[in-house]
Amino acid sequence: MLKNGNGVQIRIMNYGAKVMSVKTPDRNGNLGEICLGYDTMEEYLGGNPYLGATIGRCANRISNASFKLNNKQYQLSKNIGEDHLHGGFKGFESKYWLMSDVIKSDDTESVKLEYTSPHLEEGYPGELKIVLKYSLNNENEFLIEYEAETSDTTIVNLTHHSFFNLKDGGKTDILSHKLKINADKYTPISDRLIPTGEVFSVLGSVFDFTSLKEIGKEIESADEQLVRGMGYDHNFIINKAPSEFGFVAEVQEPESGRKLEVFSSEPGVQLYTGNFINENVLGINGVMYQKRSAFCLETQHFPDSPNNDHFPSIELGPDDTYSQRTIYKFSILDNEA
Repeated sequence: MLKNGNGVQIRIMNYGAKVMSVKTPDRNGNLGEICLGYDTMEEYLGGNPYLGATIGRCANRISNASFKLNNKQYQLSKNIGEDHLHGGFKGFESKYWLMSDVIKSDDTESVKLEYTSPHLEEGYPGELKIVLKYSLNNENEFLIEYEAETSDTTIVNLTHHSFFNLKDGGKTDILSHKLKINADKYTPISDRLIPTGEVFSVLGSVFDFTSLKEIGKEIESADEQLVRGMGYDHNFIINKAPSEFGFVAEVQEPESGRKLEVFSSEPGVQLYTGNFINENVLGINGVMYQKRSAFCLETQHFPDSPNNDHFPSIELGPDDTYSQRTIYKFSILDNEA
């Protein structure tokens, strides 16, 4: 468990390099759960595989489960219809990672995990060696750092998939949470939830989170994009250079007073509003989860990037090192907020 001097506690397991629990104080100093998870290993093996998980080799969807690299066509596993989702049938979320190091200093606690993905695992070329480091400091920053190297040219798009509910850890829905995303554009999706390749402006639309807005304000809109996703399940293009580290999003929960800020080196973030959470799923501490009882902010390169040349590339060569940083920062709202 990672702990800091402010009472924040984060539990991590080596199965799927998953975050099992995040507890932070509310405005009254009461420590409470703000993530979805399970109490037992059996539930992790049989339940939603993505709760708190590390996702790879490629997060999100790849159309027709195939892509071309160096003039060669590669076929990935088709684990969602004709397409490929979150690395396949057994992606990184279902692998046992090696917990290789635990590091403690005066103001930071860290744990390092490693996994080696074999050549052609789920169809991906190249042996990929990944080092993941989780850190928690006294600034209430939860830092996630990835590095990866490959034996042959491949594609890589890692993300973290914690499901957050800042109010009560999933007892109720997240529709009253207020969200701001540092994005003027997003990538619309097809009826298979895969980017069409187009880039749309968010301004004035139901996707406009350029200033704080309740997640539920327009989620039931008849907008075709929201109908396709059964809510928000879309990639937003962050207002920054693709590899620049910067502000991604902010979420406020007025009742508890909790605030979450996200910063990342990634060019995109997937907003997912728990549209497909199975009804009446028993979660951590006996909480019964429901549809939209959590949201995800998954920092990433864009979905289906290998099949869209105008999207930032996710190719990785044997002479390169994949590197990514994301911070989830926890705090309390000012009294006037």
